[in-house]
Amino acid sequence: MLTLVSFIFFTALVGVLTYLLVRGKESESSDGYFLAGRSLTAGVIAGSLLLTNLSTEQLVGLNGAAFGDGLAVMAWEVIAGLSLVVMALFFLPRYLARGITTIPQFLAGRFNETTESITNAIFILAYAAILLPIILYTGARGLSGILDLHELTGIQNDQTILWMVVWMIGIIGSIYAVFGGLRTVAISDTINGFGLLVGGAMIAYLGLQWVGDGDALNGWTTMRDAEPKRFSSLGDADSSVPWPTLFTGVLLLNMFYWTTNQQIIQRTFAAKTLAEGQKGVLLAAGLKVFAPLILVLPGMMAYHLDTKGELFSADRVQVMASEARAAFDALADAERSAALAAEDASIDEEVAIENWVSATVQSQKKDQSYGSLVRQVLPKPLTGFFAAVMVGAILSSFNSALNATATLFSLGIYRRYIRPTADETAVVRSGRVFGTLIAIVAMCVAPMLAGQDSIFGYLQKMNGLYFIPIFAVVLVGMLDRRVPAWIANVALVAGFAAIALGYFAFGDWMKQVELHEFHFLGIVFVSLVILMEIVAFTSPRVIPEGALPDNDESLSPIPMTRWPLAGPVGAGLAIAVLLIYGYFAVI
Repeated sequence: MLTLVSFIFFTALVGVLTYLLVRGKESESSDGYFLAGRSLTAGVIAGSLLLTNLSTEQLVGLNGAAFGDGLAVMAWEVIAGLSLVVMALFFLPRYLARGITTIPQFLAGRFNETTESITNAIFILAYAAILLPIILYTGARGLSGILDLHELTGIQNDQTILWMVVWMIGIIGSIYAVFGGLRTVAISDTINGFGLLVGGAMIAYLGLQWVGDGDALNGWTTMRDAEPKRFSSLGDADSSVPWPTLFTGVLLLNMFYWTTNQQIIQRTFAAKTLAEGQKGVLLAAGLKVFAPLILVLPGMMAYHLDTKGELFSADRVQVMASEARAAFDALADAERSAALAAEDASIDEEVAIENWVSATVQSQKKDQSYGSLVRQVLPKPLTGFFAAVMVGAILSSFNSALNATATLFSLGIYRRYIRPTADETAVVRSGRVFGTLIAIVAMCVAPMLAGQDSIFGYLQKMNGLYFIPIFAVVLVGMLDRRVPAWIANVALVAGFAAIALGYFAFGDWMKQVELHEFHFLGIVFVSLVILMEIVAFTSPRVIPEGALPDNDESLSPIPMTRWPLAGPVGAGLAIAVLLIYGYFAVI
């Protein structure tokens, strides 16, 4: 009960503080609602970037991946530091020089309105069908584990708890995002961000103490000695992140996420100056380099404790196994055959079924490991506090994705095609209505994600569908003015189609030839870039005489003076990334 009371108190406190800080601020104009009036400072930008990213698809998903694969999954965090350096030094000045609100607006200026429309459609579909449901699903998993909702409510059915928590989070998040705008999202992010960093560090320290019988340093040594291979920064061939993929799909997905993903970088467009934007992005980069302490180490501790039978109770494991067996029994004959296809044909069918059930239970453990660890290592009052912080993290990512979706619809579709003459109030209203509809769709889809082998792996796989073609077009658009609009549009559609075919039609073939999905993404990216450059060479775009260069800063709505220390700080962060990888590669 004390956990629940402290959870409600801290959740309400953040809501009240956010309301007091944004009360009376402009949110009825499109700049005020979608970009917080272009007034964000470095600290708010860094906090909002971090908490939008450090949501439950990271807390639950990445720690779950670490539960399965060990330290190698830190690639998703450490390489993010490099990507943010590139964002601060290369991409951000070009975005802010144009005074844009969305990435599709940038593409409209560089190519044409068709490019903008295609990108808008891809972003909106991806956020509604992939990102928002995953945020809600992982949030529900994490929260139910921390608060032990099975015990608290007396409801043992996992799906019932899942639906209840998904809708609770979705409704609260919709109120924040739909009625508050980006300023509300950014302010609540900053407040929750502080709590998340403090709480996450406490969990890492207390977890190590638990493993080490009261000595955190001994806890680290105990885990490393028990499973030395799990402490390598370089994943082997069986890992979800084999080390060669660091130079192909993993790098590209990271680059898109931190330089081109509307959900993440929208707060950087709201910077009051370029210098503030660069400082905020680089501050976030510095913190991301050390994020594995919060997002990877707990998952590794959870795995160690699970091998000793100390993470999940025997009763809870039995419930998982019963639910998995019931799920198998409910499958149609064809689905059963497909489920058992990976098993050795020579073994008894009942043994094969038990193996399938065991693998399903292990998958459930991945998704529930972080919440179970938090519940066991934190004192009751602090468990409620961290649950409130986790709700803040969930709401942050959900709010940001929902706000980004509303922005894309209102400015890219509603104002351009539905009501070109709409005033500011009508544009904002359209975003609120559309955001509400998308939230409802996401709340319906989220519970259906139960049963994925790795929810974080599923997220990265699905992200590849749209990350790669959009990043290729944005990057080429910045680097080569000769590329005509029509081939950029072809690249967007062809890239999306090629990756979808590779995933869903030729997935088995890729496994047979041992072509990793991340390498496949790298091949598609390079192919798209080569295709666009061939057309640029053979049939270049005609650039009007006297046209301003793409990076001209004279029309920017904010001061474009660069931060003098941006270059040295960026170089220092890049060196830190290499040192971290080198140390854990040979440890």
